[in-house]
Amino acid sequence: MPGDFKVLVEWLIEGTRGGRVRAMILLALRERPSNPHRLARMLGLNYRTVTHHLEVLSRHGLVRRLTQGYGAPYVLSDLARARWGEIEESIRRVLGGAGVE
Repeated sequence: MPGDFKVLVEWLIEGTRGGRVRAMILLALRERPSNPHRLARMLGLNYRTVTHHLEVLSRHGLVRRLTQGYGAPYVLSDLARARWGEIEESIRRVLGGAGVE
């Protein structure tokens, strides 16, 4: 349902303490597939923090792993790509437009 997706995204990005980190991860993955180590380095975050947020985003269908195993890259899911406009709205509210094009 369209409204449910918007509510989910608002909660994941705007309504929780980790929303800012999830917003940065989504923006990074929009640019290119990345594994957790690369994301951690690129965003200046702890590896465990990144893996936690990737798990949350994956559980809710916004990202997926390209392959299995250690070091597997993540990408935006087809759903996230199709509904990027709604995701971007929440990201703008949280990051103030930083990095959002």
